[in-house]
Amino acid sequence: MAKLNLTLKVWRQNGPNDRGKIETYDAKDIPEEASFLEMLDIVNERLIDTGAAEPIHFDHDCREGICGTCSLTINGIPHGKDRGITTCQLHMRKFRDGDTIWIEPFRSRAFPVIKDLITDRTAFDRIQQAGGFISVRTGAAPDAHAVPIEKEAAESAFSAAACIGCGACVASCKNASAMLFVAAKASHLGHLPQGEPERERRALAMVRQMDEEGFGGCTNQYECEAACPKEISVEHIARLNRDYGVAMLKDQLVPA
Repeated sequence: MAKLNLTLKVWRQNGPNDRGKIETYDAKDIPEEASFLEMLDIVNERLIDTGAAEPIHFDHDCREGICGTCSLTINGIPHGKDRGITTCQLHMRKFRDGDTIWIEPFRSRAFPVIKDLITDRTAFDRIQQAGGFISVRTGAAPDAHAVPIEKEAAESAFSAAACIGCGACVASCKNASAMLFVAAKASHLGHLPQGEPERERRALAMVRQMDEEGFGGCTNQYECEAACPKEISVEHIARLNRDYGVAMLKDQLVPA
């Protein structure tokens, strides 16, 4: 089994009010078959055994590319340079012996650092709570195909629903915009009959909450699509912009 000897440059920060800094660690004899998170596990075990430093704090849960918890910026790229994967799906065979790897948290004012590589992404939860739901009573589950949905609309809804809310779109954007996340959450409901009645109100509420959380504006440079582990298309942003424009117009025309 091939082994790698690496140098890690890791962001260490005791808490949200600490300035933080980059610390250097040796990662020796790392199996090529290990995942990136397993590599960090090995480094942490050695730090604990030797007492050389406090273990590196990072987020993880499913380690199967489903939950989006393992959000790390690796060599300046959210989730690393491979397309369509999360950090936990990145394996050490993608690196070479002797490499230096820079590991930082997702950077955004709306994602304050809790400790080291862990950020607070509850801003996404508040955006979702602002409008990412269907409030009408849908009743019991209907029979299959009871509500006809065009194939194109169904596929677009499924594509948007694949969003795992990891925040890579925000971390990759020079403006720290959350438009791809908001667009995906609004679009997968808006494409379906159950979500159509609230489509415009949903867009208005979620965008307003996004702005309140401190995310930046979208300038259509598509870094978000390139970094998204689920490869969600920016076409959903165009749809959200249309819905938001209509909602804003209606909001101004309808008397309070």
